[in-house]
Amino acid sequence: MLAIYLKLATTSPCQDKLVLPFDRRQKSRLRVRLESGEEAGLMLERGTILRGGDCLQADDGRVILVVAADEPVLHVTADTPQQLARAAYHLGNRHVPLQVGEDWLRLEQDHVLKEMILGLGVNAVELSSPFEPEAGAYGGGHRHQHDDDASAIRPPAHLRKHRA
Repeated sequence: MLAIYLKLATTSPCQDKLVLPFDRRQKSRLRVRLESGEEAGLMLERGTILRGGDCLQADDGRVILVVAADEPVLHVTADTPQQLARAAYHLGNRHVPLQVGEDWLRLEQDHVLKEMILGLGVNAVELSSPFEPEAGAYGGGHRHQHDDDASAIRPPAHLRKHRA
């Protein structure tokens, strides 16, 4: 089976394509099928998020183009920028992956969030489209400071009993 270990920093002429929805482009270890039908093992650096247009290099030297697959999304628009900003605030407060356009938002289809959005007075249309949510303020996926920190399970210092 073909192995893909490397995400290239620049675009290159591609010999094949890998079409994936966003939820699969977030995984660094994955068995995939290229557009040509060939199976491959994706073994990228942990935390790698693939975007449409990224290029990968396989162990045999081939370059593979990543294509963002069409998937079910909610396309959100509003009559005013304030309404759209308000919708973005409430979605962000729920840690929803969100794609931000010039005068629209996109999120994965969810009937509960759709009802919330409609309740805010904005428009939500169900589409099938590539989904490329924001990477986050620090360039990666959503992380908290304590994700890799064992101290996250310890209570704050002022709540711990001091030992003599």
